[in-house]
Amino acid sequence: MKIALMDSGIGLLAAAAALRTMRPDVDLVLSSNPASMPWGPQTPERITELALGCARAAAEYRPDALIVACNTASVHALAALRAELEPGLPVIGTVPAIKPATAHGGPVAIWATPATTGSAYQRGLIRDFAGATAVTEVACPGLADAVEHGDDAAIEAAIAAAAARTPAGTAAVVLGCTHYELVADRIRTAVAPTALPSLTLHGSAEPVAAQALRRVSDPTREGTATLTVLHAGTPTTLPAAALTYPQTLPLTAAPTP
Repeated sequence: MKIALMDSGIGLLAAAAALRTMRPDVDLVLSSNPASMPWGPQTPERITELALGCARAAAEYRPDALIVACNTASVHALAALRAELEPGLPVIGTVPAIKPATAHGGPVAIWATPATTGSAYQRGLIRDFAGATAVTEVACPGLADAVEHGDDAAIEAAIAAAAARTPAGTAAVVLGCTHYELVADRIRTAVAPTALPSLTLHGSAEPVAAQALRRVSDPTREGTATLTVLHAGTPTTLPAAALTYPQTLPLTAAPTP
C-alpha cells in the first residue's frame, strides 16, 4: 500500500506519522513546496495552482490515496484536486476537528492561521457543528512559519500570544492548521494554566489517516515502509527542521526507495 500526502511544508508530518503507526508497512510519499510558503495570504487561484503542483508530483508515484494535509489547500483546492484526480486516485481533505471538539460542550477555541480565522469556510463549520457551544476563533500569526523553520523562539512567542487571546475556562482547543499539531504539547502547556482541568486538544492527523486507509481500494496489499520526499516535485530528504519534531521518529527509520 502506498499513500501520498501533500502540504505547503512539514505540516503533513503528523498525518504521515499516524499512517505509519496504523500501518507500519505503508509506503509514504510526502509532497510539498516549502519555498512557496505561506499559502494563506495567496489568492485562491494561486493556492489551487500550488496544490495541484504538489498533487501531480505525488500522483507520478501511483499512490493508492492522496491526503491533502493542509487546511488552506482543503478550503480552496479540494474540488479542483478531486476533479482532476478522482476516481482513479481518492483524495482526502483535512477538516478542522470542530465537530468532535464541541460534542461535549465548551468553551472551545479554534487556533488557525489568520487567513482561515473568520473565513466563511470556518464560520460555516462552526454554524453546522457547534450548536450552542461557545466558540472563540484565535488567529495565530507566524506560528506555522515558525514551526516550518524550527524557530523555537518564534514558536514560543506565537504560542504565548495566541494563548493570551484564548479565553479562560477553555475546555478544548482545535488545532486548525496541520503545522500546529507538531507543537501540540507546547500549546497545551501554554493554555493549561487558565483552561479547564479537562482540557483536550483536537487535531486532524489521526482521523484523516484513518479515512485514507478506508478509501484504499485494496487494504490488504502490503507495502515495504519506504519514504519518498518531494519538494516542488524534486526528490529530496526531510529538512533539518522536520527532524526536531517527534512525529518524524516513525518516519526516519523507514528505508528510502
